[in-house]
Amino acid sequence: MRMSDPSANHFDGRPLAGVELGGTKCICTLATAPGAILDQQTIPTTTPEGTLSAILTILGQWQAQWGFSALGLASFGPVDIHPQSETYGHVLATPKRGWPDADIVGTLSAPFGVPVAFDTDVNGAAMAEMLWGSGKGLADFAYVTVGTGIGVGLIVHGAPTRGIGHSEVGHIRVPRMAGDDFVSCCPYHADCVEGLASGPALVARLKGRAPRDVPHNDPVWAPIVHALASMAHALVCSTGPLRIAMGGGVLANQPHLLPRINAALLDSLNGYMALPDTKPYIVAPELGAQAGPLGAIALAATALEEARA
Repeated sequence: MRMSDPSANHFDGRPLAGVELGGTKCICTLATAPGAILDQQTIPTTTPEGTLSAILTILGQWQAQWGFSALGLASFGPVDIHPQSETYGHVLATPKRGWPDADIVGTLSAPFGVPVAFDTDVNGAAMAEMLWGSGKGLADFAYVTVGTGIGVGLIVHGAPTRGIGHSEVGHIRVPRMAGDDFVSCCPYHADCVEGLASGPALVARLKGRAPRDVPHNDPVWAPIVHALASMAHALVCSTGPLRIAMGGGVLANQPHLLPRINAALLDSLNGYMALPDTKPYIVAPELGAQAGPLGAIALAATALEEARA
Protein backbone atom coordinates (compact mmCIF):
# COMPACT_ATOMS: atom_id res chain seq x y z
CA MET A 1 0.00 0.00 0.00
CA ARG A 2 1.59 3.25 -1.16
CA MET A 3 0.62 6.49 0.51
CA SER A 4 -1.58 8.70 -1.62
CA ASP A 5 -0.39 12.02 -3.00
CA PRO A 6 -1.32 14.61 -0.36
CA SER A 7 -2.42 16.99 -3.11
CA ALA A 8 -4.99 14.47 -4.36
CA ASN A 9 -8.69 14.98 -3.72
CA HIS A 10 -9.52 12.09 -1.39
CA PHE A 11 -13.10 13.10 -0.78
CA ASP A 12 -15.97 12.60 -3.20
CA GLY A 13 -18.63 14.56 -1.37
CA ARG A 14 -19.12 11.86 1.26
CA PRO A 15 -16.97 11.61 4.37
CA LEU A 16 -14.35 9.03 5.17
CA ALA A 17 -14.63 6.76 8.20
CA GLY A 18 -11.67 5.63 10.26
CA VAL A 19 -11.22 3.41 13.28
CA GLU A 20 -8.08 3.46 15.40
CA LEU A 21 -8.07 0.32 17.56
CA GLY A 22 -5.77 0.85 20.50
CA GLY A 23 -4.82 -1.39 23.38
CA THR A 24 -6.92 0.55 25.88
CA LYS A 25 -9.38 2.51 23.72
CA CYS A 26 -10.69 2.76 20.18
CA ILE A 27 -11.36 6.08 18.47
CA CYS A 28 -13.86 6.18 15.61
CA THR A 29 -13.63 9.24 13.35
CA LEU A 30 -15.84 10.54 10.55
CA ALA A 31 -14.31 13.38 8.54
CA THR A 32 -14.71 15.31 5.31
CA ALA A 33 -11.16 16.66 5.62
CA PRO A 34 -8.34 16.48 8.18
CA GLY A 35 -9.60 19.66 9.80
CA ALA A 36 -13.29 18.87 9.36
CA ILE A 37 -14.29 16.08 11.74
CA LEU A 38 -18.02 15.45 11.65
CA ASP A 39 -18.02 13.07 14.59
CA GLN A 40 -15.52 11.32 16.81
CA GLN A 41 -16.41 8.71 19.40
CA THR A 42 -14.23 6.79 21.85
CA ILE A 43 -15.02 3.38 23.28
CA PRO A 44 -12.95 1.21 25.65
CA THR A 45 -11.07 -1.77 24.28
CA THR A 46 -12.52 -4.76 26.12
CA THR A 47 -13.22 -8.13 24.52
CA PRO A 48 -13.12 -8.51 20.74
CA GLU A 49 -16.84 -9.25 20.66
CA GLY A 50 -17.85 -6.28 22.78
CA THR A 51 -15.42 -3.83 21.20
CA LEU A 52 -16.08 -4.72 17.56
CA SER A 53 -19.84 -4.77 18.17
CA ALA A 54 -19.72 -1.25 19.61
CA ILE A 55 -17.66 -0.05 16.63
CA LEU A 56 -20.11 -1.61 14.19
CA THR A 57 -22.94 0.25 15.89
CA ILE A 58 -21.15 3.58 15.42
CA LEU A 59 -20.26 2.85 11.79
CA GLY A 60 -23.82 1.76 11.05
CA GLN A 61 -25.20 5.00 12.47
CA TRP A 62 -22.77 7.03 10.37
CA GLN A 63 -23.57 5.10 7.21
CA ALA A 64 -27.28 5.65 7.75
CA GLN A 65 -26.97 9.36 8.60
CA TRP A 66 -24.16 10.57 6.34
CA GLY A 67 -22.83 7.67 4.29
CA PHE A 68 -19.10 7.21 3.96
CA SER A 69 -17.07 6.44 0.86
CA ALA A 70 -14.21 4.41 2.38
CA LEU A 71 -13.12 2.88 5.66
CA GLY A 72 -9.68 2.92 7.24
CA LEU A 73 -8.81 0.44 10.00
CA ALA A 74 -5.66 1.11 12.01
CA SER A 75 -5.09 -1.51 14.70
CA PHE A 76 -2.72 -2.34 17.51
CA GLY A 77 -0.58 -5.29 16.60
CA PRO A 78 0.88 -7.50 15.67
CA VAL A 79 -1.60 -8.04 12.85
CA ASP A 80 -1.63 -9.84 9.51
CA ILE A 81 -1.35 -7.14 6.83
CA HIS A 82 -0.92 -9.42 3.78
CA PRO A 83 -4.16 -9.44 1.71
CA GLN A 84 -3.37 -12.84 0.18
CA SER A 85 -3.08 -14.49 3.59
CA GLU A 86 -5.88 -16.63 5.03
CA THR A 87 -5.61 -14.63 8.25
CA TYR A 88 -5.46 -11.19 6.62
CA GLY A 89 -6.91 -8.58 8.94
CA HIS A 90 -6.57 -10.75 12.04
CA VAL A 91 -4.71 -9.91 15.23
CA LEU A 92 -1.71 -12.20 15.72
CA ALA A 93 0.36 -12.98 18.85
CA THR A 94 -0.64 -10.05 21.02
CA PRO A 95 -0.28 -10.35 24.80
CA LYS A 96 -3.72 -8.71 25.07
CA ARG A 97 -5.96 -11.43 26.43
CA GLY A 98 -8.70 -12.67 24.10
CA TRP A 99 -7.50 -10.77 21.04
CA PRO A 100 -5.20 -13.25 19.22
CA ASP A 101 -6.92 -14.29 15.94
CA ALA A 102 -9.63 -11.61 16.26
CA ASP A 103 -10.87 -10.78 12.74
CA ILE A 104 -10.74 -7.00 12.51
CA VAL A 105 -11.19 -6.50 8.76
CA GLY A 106 -13.78 -9.20 8.16
CA THR A 107 -15.95 -8.12 11.06
CA LEU A 108 -15.85 -4.36 10.51
CA SER A 109 -15.92 -4.19 6.72
CA ALA A 110 -18.57 -6.78 5.84
CA PRO A 111 -21.74 -4.68 6.30
CA PHE A 112 -20.73 -1.59 4.33
CA GLY A 113 -19.48 -2.43 0.83
CA VAL A 114 -16.93 0.39 0.63
CA PRO A 115 -13.18 0.32 -0.10
CA VAL A 116 -11.22 -0.66 3.01
CA ALA A 117 -7.57 -0.24 3.98
CA PHE A 118 -5.98 -1.98 6.96
CA ASP A 119 -2.66 -1.40 8.68
CA THR A 120 -1.15 -0.91 12.09
CA ASP A 121 -2.15 2.07 14.19
CA VAL A 122 1.38 3.47 14.06
CA ASN A 123 1.70 3.07 10.29
CA GLY A 124 -1.57 4.95 9.96
CA ALA A 125 -0.31 7.70 12.26
CA ALA A 126 2.91 7.92 10.27
CA MET A 127 0.91 8.35 7.06
CA ALA A 128 -1.23 11.07 8.63
CA GLU A 129 1.86 12.94 9.81
CA MET A 130 3.32 12.67 6.31
CA LEU A 131 0.15 13.99 4.69
CA TRP A 132 -0.75 16.73 7.15
CA GLY A 133 1.91 17.06 9.87
CA SER A 134 5.55 16.74 10.82
CA GLY A 135 6.49 14.44 7.93
CA LYS A 136 4.92 16.48 5.15
CA GLY A 137 6.94 16.34 1.95
CA LEU A 138 9.08 13.38 3.09
CA ALA A 139 9.10 9.90 1.57
CA ASP A 140 11.15 8.27 4.34
CA PHE A 141 9.81 8.85 7.82
CA ALA A 142 9.27 7.15 11.17
CA TYR A 143 6.54 7.77 13.71
CA VAL A 144 7.13 6.48 17.23
CA THR A 145 4.54 6.28 19.99
CA VAL A 146 5.65 5.66 23.57
CA GLY A 147 2.70 4.69 25.72
CA THR A 148 1.15 1.40 26.83
CA GLY A 149 3.50 -0.13 24.27
CA ILE A 150 6.12 1.26 21.93
CA GLY A 151 5.15 1.19 18.28
CA VAL A 152 6.97 2.46 15.22
CA GLY A 153 5.26 3.38 11.98
CA LEU A 154 8.03 3.03 9.41
CA ILE A 155 7.58 4.48 5.92
CA VAL A 156 10.28 3.78 3.32
CA HIS A 157 10.08 5.29 -0.18
CA GLY A 158 6.49 6.37 0.48
CA ALA A 159 5.09 3.03 1.66
CA PRO A 160 4.91 1.18 4.98
CA THR A 161 7.50 -1.59 5.27
CA ARG A 162 6.21 -5.10 4.62
CA GLY A 163 8.43 -8.18 4.15
CA ILE A 164 7.42 -10.92 6.58
CA GLY A 165 5.21 -8.43 8.39
CA HIS A 166 4.89 -4.85 9.54
CA SER A 167 7.50 -2.98 11.55
CA GLU A 168 7.96 -4.15 15.15
CA VAL A 169 10.85 -1.83 15.97
CA GLY A 170 9.47 -1.35 19.49
CA HIS A 171 10.61 -4.90 20.16
CA ILE A 172 14.18 -4.62 18.92
CA ARG A 173 16.64 -5.54 21.63
CA VAL A 174 18.88 -2.71 22.71
CA PRO A 175 21.96 -2.52 24.94
CA ARG A 176 20.99 -1.65 28.48
CA MET A 177 22.42 1.42 30.10
CA ALA A 178 25.29 0.46 32.37
CA GLY A 179 23.97 -0.50 35.78
CA ASP A 180 20.33 -0.87 34.69
CA ASP A 181 19.03 -4.12 36.17
CA PHE A 182 15.33 -3.36 35.69
CA VAL A 183 13.18 -6.42 34.94
CA SER A 184 11.64 -5.94 31.48
CA CYS A 185 7.88 -5.43 31.26
CA CYS A 186 7.74 -7.30 27.95
CA PRO A 187 6.64 -10.94 28.34
CA TYR A 188 8.61 -11.88 25.22
CA HIS A 189 11.96 -10.06 25.53
CA ALA A 190 14.23 -9.25 28.45
CA ASP A 191 15.75 -6.14 26.93
CA CYS A 192 13.58 -4.75 24.13
CA VAL A 193 12.73 -1.06 23.96
CA GLU A 194 9.09 -1.63 24.92
CA GLY A 195 10.07 -3.70 27.93
CA LEU A 196 12.51 -1.06 29.16
CA ALA A 197 10.93 2.29 28.25
CA SER A 198 7.17 1.99 27.69
CA GLY A 199 4.56 3.53 29.95
CA PRO A 200 4.21 0.37 32.09
CA ALA A 201 8.01 0.17 32.35
CA LEU A 202 8.14 3.77 33.55
CA VAL A 203 5.39 3.12 36.11
CA ALA A 204 7.29 0.08 37.40
CA ARG A 205 10.54 2.02 37.57
CA LEU A 206 8.88 4.81 39.55
CA LYS A 207 7.76 2.36 42.28
CA GLY A 208 4.59 4.19 43.20
CA ARG A 209 5.70 7.75 42.45
CA ALA A 210 3.55 9.77 40.05
CA PRO A 211 5.45 10.81 36.89
CA ARG A 212 4.30 14.41 37.25
CA ASP A 213 6.01 14.61 40.66
CA VAL A 214 9.39 13.33 39.43
CA PRO A 215 11.93 16.11 38.74
CA HIS A 216 13.61 16.30 35.34
CA ASN A 217 17.01 15.45 36.81
CA ASP A 218 15.80 12.29 38.55
CA PRO A 219 17.93 9.25 37.58
CA VAL A 220 14.81 7.33 36.52
CA TRP A 221 14.72 9.19 33.21
CA ALA A 222 18.23 8.16 32.11
CA PRO A 223 17.45 4.54 31.10
CA ILE A 224 14.29 5.71 29.32
CA VAL A 225 16.31 8.20 27.27
CA HIS A 226 19.03 5.60 26.65
CA ALA A 227 16.63 2.95 25.33
CA LEU A 228 14.73 5.35 23.05
CA ALA A 229 17.95 6.87 21.69
CA SER A 230 19.30 3.37 21.04
CA MET A 231 16.16 2.56 19.07
CA ALA A 232 16.56 5.80 17.08
CA HIS A 233 20.21 4.84 16.39
CA ALA A 234 19.01 1.53 14.93
CA LEU A 235 16.47 3.33 12.74
CA VAL A 236 19.08 5.79 11.45
CA CYS A 237 21.52 3.00 10.61
CA SER A 238 18.94 0.72 8.98
CA THR A 239 16.26 2.56 6.99
CA GLY A 240 17.57 6.11 7.49
CA PRO A 241 14.33 8.09 7.91
CA LEU A 242 14.67 11.76 7.07
CA ARG A 243 12.86 12.61 10.30
CA ILE A 244 11.52 10.80 13.34
CA ALA A 245 8.37 12.01 15.10
CA MET A 246 8.19 10.66 18.64
CA GLY A 247 5.04 11.04 20.70
CA GLY A 248 2.63 9.11 22.87
CA GLY A 249 1.60 9.64 26.47
CA VAL A 250 5.03 9.24 28.06
CA LEU A 251 6.67 11.91 25.92
CA ALA A 252 3.67 14.21 25.70
CA ASN A 253 3.65 14.44 29.49
CA GLN A 254 7.44 14.81 29.77
CA PRO A 255 8.54 17.31 27.09
CA HIS A 256 12.03 17.52 28.59
CA LEU A 257 12.76 14.04 27.22
CA LEU A 258 12.87 14.86 23.48
CA PRO A 259 15.90 17.18 23.66
CA ARG A 260 17.69 14.60 25.78
CA ILE A 261 16.89 11.81 23.31
CA ASN A 262 18.17 13.96 20.43
CA ALA A 263 21.40 14.66 22.30
CA ALA A 264 21.82 10.99 23.24
CA LEU A 265 21.29 9.96 19.61
CA LEU A 266 24.03 12.31 18.43
CA ASP A 267 26.37 10.97 21.11
CA SER A 268 25.53 7.42 20.10
CA LEU A 269 26.13 8.01 16.38
CA ASN A 270 29.44 9.69 17.29
CA GLY A 271 29.75 11.40 13.92
CA TYR A 272 29.40 8.21 11.88
CA MET A 273 26.07 9.06 10.25
CA ALA A 274 25.21 12.57 9.11
CA LEU A 275 21.69 13.62 10.04
CA PRO A 276 19.68 16.13 7.95
CA ASP A 277 20.53 19.79 8.49
CA THR A 278 17.06 20.50 9.88
CA LYS A 279 17.10 20.64 13.67
CA PRO A 280 16.06 18.80 15.69
CA TYR A 281 16.01 15.40 14.00
CA ILE A 282 13.51 13.86 16.43
CA VAL A 283 10.41 16.03 16.74
CA ALA A 284 7.03 15.95 18.41
CA PRO A 285 4.14 14.92 16.13
CA GLU A 286 2.41 18.03 14.77
CA LEU A 287 -0.97 16.30 14.85
CA GLY A 288 -0.57 15.54 18.54
CA ALA A 289 -3.24 13.25 19.94
CA GLN A 290 -5.07 13.29 16.58
CA ALA A 291 -2.21 11.52 14.76
CA GLY A 292 -3.70 8.09 15.45
CA PRO A 293 -7.35 8.90 14.65
CA LEU A 294 -6.33 10.80 11.51
CA GLY A 295 -4.11 7.86 10.61
CA ALA A 296 -7.25 5.80 10.12
CA ILE A 297 -8.63 8.59 7.92
CA ALA A 298 -5.38 8.57 5.92
CA LEU A 299 -5.84 4.83 5.37
CA ALA A 300 -9.41 5.41 4.21
CA ALA A 301 -8.13 8.05 1.77
CA THR A 302 -5.62 5.54 0.42
CA ALA A 303 -8.33 2.89 0.02
CA LEU A 304 -10.47 5.33 -1.94
CA GLU A 305 -7.55 6.39 -4.12
CA GLU A 306 -6.66 2.78 -4.94
CA ALA A 307 -10.30 1.95 -5.73
CA ARG A 308 -10.39 4.82 -8.24
CA ALA A 309 -7.11 3.83 -9.92
